[in-house]
Amino acid sequence: MKVLLAETAGFCYGVKRAVELAETTARECGGCVMLGSIIHNSSVVRRLQEMGVRQVEDVSAVCPGDTVLIRAHGEQKQTIERLRALDIRCVDATCPNVLRLQQIVARADGEGRVPLIIGEPNHPEVIGAASWSEHSVILPGPQAISAWLEEDPARCDLPITAVAQTTCIREIWESSVEILKKECTNAKIFDTICEATHRRQSEAARLAAQVDAMVVVGDRKSANTKHLTEICRERCSRVVQIEEAGEFSPDFLTGCSVAGLTAGASTPACIIKEVYTTMSEEIKTTEQAEESFEELLEKSFKTLNTGEKVTGVVTAIGPTEVQVDLGCKQAGYIAIEELSADPNVKPEDVVKVGDEIETYIIRVNDVEGYAMLSKKRLDAVKVWEDIEEARENKATLEGKVTEENKGGIVVNVKGVRVFVPASQSGQPRGANLSEMIGQTVSLRVTEVNRARRRVVGSIRAVAYEARQAAQAEVWNNIEVGKRYTGTVKSMTSYGVFVDIGGVDGMVHISELSWSRIKNPAEVCSVGDTLDVYVISFDPEKRKISLGVKDRSTNPWDVFMSTYKVGDVASVRIVKLMTFGAFAEVVPGVDGLIHISQIADRRIDKPGDILSEGQVVDAKITAIDEEKQKISLSIRALLTPAAVDEPVAEDVPDEESAEAPVEE
Repeated sequence: MKVLLAETAGFCYGVKRAVELAETTARECGGCVMLGSIIHNSSVVRRLQEMGVRQVEDVSAVCPGDTVLIRAHGEQKQTIERLRALDIRCVDATCPNVLRLQQIVARADGEGRVPLIIGEPNHPEVIGAASWSEHSVILPGPQAISAWLEEDPARCDLPITAVAQTTCIREIWESSVEILKKECTNAKIFDTICEATHRRQSEAARLAAQVDAMVVVGDRKSANTKHLTEICRERCSRVVQIEEAGEFSPDFLTGCSVAGLTAGASTPACIIKEVYTTMSEEIKTTEQAEESFEELLEKSFKTLNTGEKVTGVVTAIGPTEVQVDLGCKQAGYIAIEELSADPNVKPEDVVKVGDEIETYIIRVNDVEGYAMLSKKRLDAVKVWEDIEEARENKATLEGKVTEENKGGIVVNVKGVRVFVPASQSGQPRGANLSEMIGQTVSLRVTEVNRARRRVVGSIRAVAYEARQAAQAEVWNNIEVGKRYTGTVKSMTSYGVFVDIGGVDGMVHISELSWSRIKNPAEVCSVGDTLDVYVISFDPEKRKISLGVKDRSTNPWDVFMSTYKVGDVASVRIVKLMTFGAFAEVVPGVDGLIHISQIADRRIDKPGDILSEGQVVDAKITAIDEEKQKISLSIRALLTPAAVDEPVAEDVPDEESAEAPVEE
């Protein structure tokens, strides 16, 4: 019998962050107040209380001068406002995923939309998120959604923003989304399920399907622990949820050969370890009790044969060999050179006395009563088995590029040479592959010939899947106004294309800078990093329009705060037209000098007096704030009594004076 422990069991990022904030605040402030349980785990709460953290359930119990911890599940908007009104110092331990959920609900409220939260109505996270809109609707799942829509068919036309409790079961969310997409005409969908929660639930489902019994560790108030238990019970007939090792019953494992162990996101590692140790000791005690005298006697007469795999226990480690108890009359020995493929490794770094070790029998000497063993050869066999299994399961392996070969590169994967053709290296045709030497890469095994010791792999396949996943992530979460940090991939005369994570968006030349530019190369180059935001997007045509301009520094606002009618400005001529000249007053804001206002005499064309790039002084004669247009005059400075021409709105602007350009 053995125990399989889930890799993702225990604290998630949000819970770990909240507990660390609570401990730090308690130490720095000599104690503090937590508003409700910082996380759903009674043992953690007790430990924090011992550190001086006082738990209260309402703001009215907070005293002046207290430092208040906002729990990981977040808090209601009204509570936050009360704390601010009382000028109470707050340490916000709200999980970032929960904070995002609250922000989406608040934004939906500001847009006049109805936030629909899929989750448990009485859970503090859901109650807190719902408080950020007076119109929030909380429904537990697809059946409740169908009933809500059938109750009032007009609700199908409501502008709905759908979100999920961060610990919601994935199947419940996907079924709910399917109904909303089918029935509602104006629904925005935001998948707010925590990715760590999804991985934990998926792993628990896989583990429960392959064991005889499943143990789930976590506080009974924890929603994600409860969901783990529900998921496990759908796939395993014997499941128990406990809070600590003392609740575990030895009889629970009776008749089991494999047991599984997982834990909720609020369960400390020390409790998981204690439960795992308890289960392992119980298994060991049970197996020892079941082993009969006849079986022990039969073991003592067990024969060893060259080429077999055998398991034993390390009993001694010497300078030249490691001694292994094989449970029979022969003693087992592993020469140091047969312990590991690394000739520089120390024996004590590989094994320790008491370790159970699986080895390969090289030679048996029945006369002298010993067997020579090799761990190195068995490891090599296992590596080949792992590689063959990786090919069958299309799993991703990691390795280091060791050399450039004819037609490709060689990657060392666990000591096995894997050839990657140039076409599968993920590099452009003609690239210098020697630059990849020393890099750690991820690849997919495409061909294995164990007899010829030949393995072929593909880096490109892994990169392609990663890019596809990244693109799906972008399209699932994109929204107008969202900001990204991207890389300039290519440039044209009318703009640049920026990679924002597997998806390219276009920044039009007019959105690159407030200043007038003729070519994108004036402000950026291929490979540059740009902070961009989404102006618009079309999922069907797979097109995204991006912007770079900082809207908080609008040049028109700069102009209006600097100049007024009658001021004289030093301007730069940027464009000559038949009817006048456009001049830059401040970067990003141009004014028009009408042809009649260029000189104190009649001229045939502006180019007779002015040239592009020339800097001249001009008087501001008119400002049209609504149309953001400015009239300038050089003539007014030459002839004070000159009569101004009509304002710029009476003549064509620069854009209308030219033929439209197709983007």
